[in-house]
Amino acid sequence: MKSAVNALQNFGKSLYGPVLILPIVGLFIAFGNVLGNGNLAEYLPFLGHPSIQHTGVLISKSAVSVLANLALVFGVGIPIGLAAKDKGYAALIGLVTFIVFINAMNVTLQLQGELAPADQMRAAGQSMVLGVQVLEMGVFAGILTGALSGYLYNRYSSVQFSGAMAIYSGHCFVAIIMLPVSMLLGVVMSELWPFSQHGISTLALAIKGAGAFGVAIYGFLERILVPTGLHHLVYTPFLYTELGGTADVCGNIYQGARNIYFAEMACPSVHQLSSTVVWDARGISKMFGLPAAALAMYMTAKPERKAAAKAILIPAALTSMLVGVTEPLEFSFLFVAPLLFGVHAVLTGIGMMLFYLLGVHAIGANGIIDFILYNLPLGTEKSNWPMYIVVGLTMSVIYFLVFRFLIRRFDMKTPGREDDEQETKLYSKQEYQAKGSNDGLGEAIIEGLGGRANIEVVDNCYTRLRVTVRDVTVIDEPRLKSTGAKGVIKQGNNVQVVYGLHVKKMREAVETYL
Repeated sequence: MKSAVNALQNFGKSLYGPVLILPIVGLFIAFGNVLGNGNLAEYLPFLGHPSIQHTGVLISKSAVSVLANLALVFGVGIPIGLAAKDKGYAALIGLVTFIVFINAMNVTLQLQGELAPADQMRAAGQSMVLGVQVLEMGVFAGILTGALSGYLYNRYSSVQFSGAMAIYSGHCFVAIIMLPVSMLLGVVMSELWPFSQHGISTLALAIKGAGAFGVAIYGFLERILVPTGLHHLVYTPFLYTELGGTADVCGNIYQGARNIYFAEMACPSVHQLSSTVVWDARGISKMFGLPAAALAMYMTAKPERKAAAKAILIPAALTSMLVGVTEPLEFSFLFVAPLLFGVHAVLTGIGMMLFYLLGVHAIGANGIIDFILYNLPLGTEKSNWPMYIVVGLTMSVIYFLVFRFLIRRFDMKTPGREDDEQETKLYSKQEYQAKGSNDGLGEAIIEGLGGRANIEVVDNCYTRLRVTVRDVTVIDEPRLKSTGAKGVIKQGNNVQVVYGLHVKKMREAVETYL
């Protein structure tokens, strides 16, 4: 059980790199859509100039090309996340593995006489990947080859030979292993994938058939797993694989909710975003729900501690509302009032269910900044974003009333309601400056993690320092929290220290000291 938890933690961490790139791609698509959108030119005439229109088309369509090659992005990105050292070599192994895999599958299909003509590829479940005709595996191809490459790289990259064979040591030995393995994998998946594809299609239809209830369960699971760090495993398949839908957009096939709406943003012939956008409506709780919860916590704080609570809650609420990073706010009540976190997960599901029931087709995965850039240029026909705001405001009221009631009813020790002997923690200017200069920071974090000898792998995701340790029982949580950590999560031999958006600085301080 412990090894399974560790494996899931590491795999979830490895998805961080590829997944983080996609919102950046989306922003470029949105920016290109702003410049090349004929609707906006009616209000801002200078946007109608041909050079600006052409520039917009260039930017948006160039960015969309990333979506068409998303399997490759995952095939290279996952080994980077999994590798314990020399991540560049791991990425190279992932690239080689992916290329050999798709070509091995193509040759297998060719030898079996199963390559479909160009006009029948979609019906046969086949597509072109990097100019190679293969079975339509979508992003699963990259996830499969990337995970296998990362695992074998960690296992065999330390193998060293002596004498004339020394040149084949390390990552070269991994390449020797991966070439035949990826060939064999291409042959095996040529036979097995049609059955897997049928199973995925059946599951997707079952989820779709569950209607609003299925959406609510999805929203609940995506939030309730945040403390474990496994929430990536819930939403990633829906955003990037067939589970989140399949659509023909401007003559190309896209799988996954996020891939579909990014492509639709750049396609002028699409007059309304697909209903699959519901799987990425996670911003309802981020932009509206959690800020309202923060207001409820402030309103229920003790009068003498309201100023301190405000200093903690306002920055956390703004971070959630503007950019969609929720951990600073969620961890302000997760450990002191876990019931509230469970209620928050339920309300997240309810918000997404309302989104589904009211037929909203607007983009809102993160914060207000993304929401404005993605939706306003599309107009209210292609994206009925005003309805998204209606759902969000409704959930704000519900969040505020429910949180205020529960905090008062059960006397929960949320920020500003601590017992008299406890402190509502704030950082002084001197402490902040000391953290900014990294003086002793790396050493303090390492001490909190049990010392150098206890640390095996140090990595990070968007807001958390992720560390694999030898002995989780020697972790000093108070010491870690003294470095600015908002929470410490232990799963198997994996420790996640929640720092927020400045986590990269923390990782660099640790690596520098190590």
